[in-house]
This record gives sequence, C-alpha cells and structure tokens, in this order.
Amino acid sequence: MSRTESRMSSATLPTSATGDGRLAASALWLSVPLVPRNVALSLLHGYRATISHAYGDVCKYYPSCSAYAVGAVQQHGALKGSLMAAARIARCHPWAAGGIDDVPPHKNFSYDLTPHGFVVPLGKD
Repeated sequence: MSRTESRMSSATLPTSATGDGRLAASALWLSVPLVPRNVALSLLHGYRATISHAYGDVCKYYPSCSAYAVGAVQQHGALKGSLMAAARIARCHPWAAGGIDDVPPHKNFSYDLTPHGFVVPLGKD
C-alpha cells in the first residue's frame, strides 16, 4: 500500500470500487435487478458524504468500514453485502488489530462499475 492510499479520506473510494462503465439504453431492462444494490449504494454514498466526515479517519482497517460496505454491496448485492458490512463493523473495536481487510470478490461478478461506484450491466462492444 502506497503512502497515498494510506492517507485516503473517508469519502474517497478505493480505485477497485470505481470503473468506467455506463448504463446503455439498450441494457436498461437488464439493470432492473440492480436497483436494490444501487439504492443501497446511494445511501452509503450519502453517509460517506455527510456523517462519515464527522468521524474523520479513525477506522483501524483499510479500506474504512464505509468503503468496505460499498465494495461488499457492489460485489455481493444489497442483502449479503449489508450483512458482510455489519460483520466488519462488529470486528472494528478498540482492541482490534486492524490492517488490510479487503472485500472478497464475488467469483461470478459480471457487471460494470460507473465512475461513481454504481453497478450497471456489462457494456457490449
């Protein structure tokens, strides 16, 4: 991990949580199952833009708990990702060793990520 990565603000997403995907009009109907995931991501982005700033960079883990939640919801969906985030928050306490704790990637992840971290169907070239 570089010095730049270790000094990321709590509102910055890791580069693995963003992409250059776009929602194509032809794939609009394919994005319907992604609505709950993207609603959860919207709530997380709102939290990270407002409440998270009050805490500052206090998380013992990298990425921060809220960035972990974003990655978990992106990779595993709203329900499983939220459960993974809750388990991560439960591990984050004053006696935790901390360190790098990345979201395990979903073995069958077949979506694109937008520059803002939302999940869209894969673009067809």
